[in-house]
Amino acid sequence: MIKNIGVLGLGKVGSLVATLLSSKFHVEGMDQYEAKEKFPFEIVKGDVSNDKNIRDFLKDKDAVVSCLPYFLNIKIAETAVDMGVHYFDLTEDVPTLNAILKMSENSNSVLAPQCGLAPGFIGILGAGLYSKFSEVRSVKLRVGALPLHPMGLLGYSFTWSAEGVINEYLNDAEVIHNGERKMLSSLNDLEIININGRQYEAFLTSGGLGTMCETMEGKVDTLNYKTIRYPGHRDGMKLLLYDLLLKDDRKLAKDILNNALPLVDEDIVLVYAAVEGMIDGKLRRKEFSESYRRITLDNKDWRAISWTTACSISSVVDLVSEGKLKHKGFIKQEEIPFDLFINSHFGSMYEKYKDPK
Repeated sequence: MIKNIGVLGLGKVGSLVATLLSSKFHVEGMDQYEAKEKFPFEIVKGDVSNDKNIRDFLKDKDAVVSCLPYFLNIKIAETAVDMGVHYFDLTEDVPTLNAILKMSENSNSVLAPQCGLAPGFIGILGAGLYSKFSEVRSVKLRVGALPLHPMGLLGYSFTWSAEGVINEYLNDAEVIHNGERKMLSSLNDLEIININGRQYEAFLTSGGLGTMCETMEGKVDTLNYKTIRYPGHRDGMKLLLYDLLLKDDRKLAKDILNNALPLVDEDIVLVYAAVEGMIDGKLRRKEFSESYRRITLDNKDWRAISWTTACSISSVVDLVSEGKLKHKGFIKQEEIPFDLFINSHFGSMYEKYKDPK
């Protein structure tokens, strides 16, 4: 049973995670900056990279939810394991995932990284689709978090961590191709995709599949994850990162992009999944395609990327608390039953707030 939860990092997503969870649990948040708004949970200011601060913060907590940049998460997870506190995060970073997997071998608490949108919801959704097949041929998962009204050649706005976006563009993407598990370069394998009558592009990026390649190895011919963007974005990012060599200076790349691409209020999240295989002896294809926009909760507006990410991780925390998922060790996103997730207290927001067709 989880009663007391600590949320680390109260940015665009973390503040909503803490807000949602505070409707069912006692929540305390920690951030390095003073809160500029009023929230329905307690907040302490502190250096989240300081081990003593984290230990003091977690001493009365049953669980910790990290909404921090990926490079801070390994230390937080180590501390949580040492203190017997359940750990949840939003990371898309593969080395962080692998480190947490190793920690889970001797953990008495739950370790559930990658609980956001992608990885996270998209993995739960994909597994929900392929579980209907007796034999699976291909699993293709696509997610895009975009400004509703794109401007400029990149057609983009950083609605979440710039560090995370650059990280997933530069690190290699794990896939299953022709039945073999392998690593491919991100920003490649470009395809055109049409959703709700509008044309987009999609290309490989790292981290979106979480642990699914390990889970599906030997069971599928094709498995990949691609990020959805407006046409032309991929070429612009290749120019910036490779032709201009900003891949060698990620901090400079982040600063340039943050300065050039202002935050927008109106955004859209696109989620698409397609699975092919055999059902009752017949070749079938099952698809999921939805889009999500900004919503208002308790008189406060929340961007699509914020609430779709926040309700995903909040659902996993809630399901662990209710004893519907394992109570210790590593939780893979694809192990979480889709029907259980989508009908949960927070997961049901995906149904409630989906765009009307």
